[in-house]
Amino acid sequence: MPKNNRYTIGNKIDNLLTEMIETISYASFLPKNEIEEKLISVKISVRKNDTIKLFVMILWESRSIDDKKYANLSQTINYIGRMLGGWSGQLAKARQAKQNSPITKTGEK
Repeated sequence: MPKNNRYTIGNKIDNLLTEMIETISYASFLPKNEIEEKLISVKISVRKNDTIKLFVMILWESRSIDDKKYANLSQTINYIGRMLGGWSGQLAKARQAKQNSPITKTGEK
């Protein structure tokens, strides 16, 4: 990668990757009952992944990375996006099930 892009877009990609790792690890260590907080963290990670995808595309279109590197990076970024999307979908279903579950008062049968 050319030096001027390495310290601009390259730095931004590095920072986004670090932030995405932080939000994913935060979500993974939350208790199971904190579905809403997990969902928020996963959605933030999805947005960061999409931003990384855009920056990598900009690098490729400006010919700062070659086709092979772009293909490898795109494949990995898309895989991460699918994993995050699946996790987000599971959390959304769990939240919906939790909202639709009948509320019983203590002592009721």
